[in-house]
Amino acid sequence: MSGERYLVHVDMDAFFAAVEQRDDPSLQGKPVIVGADPKGGRGRGVVAACSYEARQYGIHSALPISMAYRKCPQGIYLSPHRYKYEQESRKIFQILERFTPDIEPISIDEGFLDITSSYKLFGTPRETCIKIKETIKTETKLTASVGMAPNKMTAKIASDLEKPDGLVIVSQENLLDFLHPLPVEKLWGVGKRTKQMLRDFGILTIGDLAHQNRTGFTKRFGKAGEHVWKLANGIDERDVEICREVKSVGHEFTFDEDEKNVQVITDTLMDLCEMVSRRMRKSGLRGKTVHLKLRFSDFKTYTRAVTIKIPTNYTEDIYRHSEDKLKDFNLGNKSVRLIGVQVSNLQNSIEQFSLFDQEPEGEEKKEKLHQAVDLIKDKFGEKAIKHRRVKRR
Repeated sequence: MSGERYLVHVDMDAFFAAVEQRDDPSLQGKPVIVGADPKGGRGRGVVAACSYEARQYGIHSALPISMAYRKCPQGIYLSPHRYKYEQESRKIFQILERFTPDIEPISIDEGFLDITSSYKLFGTPRETCIKIKETIKTETKLTASVGMAPNKMTAKIASDLEKPDGLVIVSQENLLDFLHPLPVEKLWGVGKRTKQMLRDFGILTIGDLAHQNRTGFTKRFGKAGEHVWKLANGIDERDVEICREVKSVGHEFTFDEDEKNVQVITDTLMDLCEMVSRRMRKSGLRGKTVHLKLRFSDFKTYTRAVTIKIPTNYTEDIYRHSEDKLKDFNLGNKSVRLIGVQVSNLQNSIEQFSLFDQEPEGEEKKEKLHQAVDLIKDKFGEKAIKHRRVKRR
């Protein structure tokens, strides 16, 4: 067993819905669906998350909200409170940092930990996993499912097997015994299409795939085939990527009905820019590339981007550049289904300020104004104060 790695996957259970149920006890035990407004079954958009009670009706994340409503019209449908979830996520990752510095965030509610070098501070690897779960539950009143294994793929599979509040430990010794009976679609990279292709060859379980001739299987399925063959045989040498950086910050909005009114479209664009701007400031980020995304009524989707010289996280800057890109489309009578804004090419705000001996007076005033707006919203809510869209000549 010497040299065995102890990689842990921590996955919060029904995270958004669980936060809502914790904060409002009247929601506990009920089917809670977080996402778009269902509009009585005519809503657009998708489910962001749902409680385990809602999953009993066949509801899951990314399901069209209209379909979710048909499956469970008596469900409790809530709009997402993104900032609340982000704050809770920060608390959770701060807890994880007590157990190891080797952390790879995967999303707002899950991440990998390498406890190979730190578990002895807390007992055995299993005891460390138990303490991680207990600490999260004690300090946040939320549950996490944890999987531990010698590699990342198996740890992620393990964390999903006994949800909610699960704990599954896989050692190097029983790695293949654990993997081989599982359905082949449990492997990373095996989606619906690949699953059907494998089934056509009589490959139903991970073990079925593992026992294929490697050369013949690779010849038939190419490099992707060789990759999943290795995974099926427990070969996954990927390390926990400690310095994983946020690549972009963005928001999208799907209109209830395809929208032709340019005023409504640009007002929505301003709201999106405001949300992106606020998230960036909360994360201490500025960005240089502004992206605009449009999806029209025919479902054709287009993106445009512009890179600016000085990084920003100000609403008016993000809006100005995205509005310029919006004009490229000459909307006319076109119907817009979805609009989105994203900022990438990010860097830390502190690094940005260090480029100047002294921040220009205008920039200093702008920074203080945005800080004041953030304080008002933190205290009174997102709708307490809004940017006004000014027409440019």
